[in-house]
Amino acid sequence: MTTAPKTIRNFRIVLWTLVALVAIGATALYLFRPPARPLGITGQEFALNSTKGGAFTQDDLRGVPSLIFFGYTFCPDVCPTTLAETTALRSQLGLTDEQLRIIFVSVDPERDTLDMVREYVEGFDPSVIGLVGHDLEQTENAKAAFGVFSEKVGEPGDPYYLVNHTALTFLIDDDGSFEGTIAYEEAQDTALAKVKRLVEG
Repeated sequence: MTTAPKTIRNFRIVLWTLVALVAIGATALYLFRPPARPLGITGQEFALNSTKGGAFTQDDLRGVPSLIFFGYTFCPDVCPTTLAETTALRSQLGLTDEQLRIIFVSVDPERDTLDMVREYVEGFDPSVIGLVGHDLEQTENAKAAFGVFSEKVGEPGDPYYLVNHTALTFLIDDDGSFEGTIAYEEAQDTALAKVKRLVEG
C-alpha cells in the first residue's frame, strides 16, 4: 500500500536533484565562460586615414598595445598636454613604438587634414600615429567604437570654434580589446603603473 507513494517521492527527489545539477552547471558556464572581447570598446567597425599611410581599421588595433586619444589640432590645452604626457610615459618606461603605440584620432575632420595631423603629432614624437576621418560619418564611427563624445562650441560659421570632447586616453591591449583608461592629468605614478601593466599583460 505504501510502495507507490514512496516510489513517487524518490522519483521526485531524483528529478529535483537533476534540475539542481543542471542549474548549477548552467550558472558555472555563464560565470566562467570566456568573455566576449570586442575590438575597441563597443565593437563598432571603423576606418580612418592614417598619417603612416593607408587606412586604419578596428582590425589594426591587434598586434601591439596602444594608447589612444581623441582630440583636434586646434585644441588649446587638453590635447597637447595629453600627447606630451603619453609620449613621456612611454619614454620613462623605456618602450619603443613597437612595444607601445600612441594613436591620436581627430574629432574635427572639417579642419584637420591628414597633413595637418601628421605635422601636429610628429611634433611630439615621429612615431605617433594620427588618424583622420574622410568625413563626419567615418569620424562618428570611430567615436562610437570607443564611446567618445565631442561637439563644437562657438558661433555658427566661426572658423576658430573649439570642440568639447572626451579627454580620456584609452588603453588597448595587443589583441585589440579595451583594458582601461588614463584620466586627463592623472597622477604620473598611477598612469605609469597602468601602462606597465598593459604592456606586460
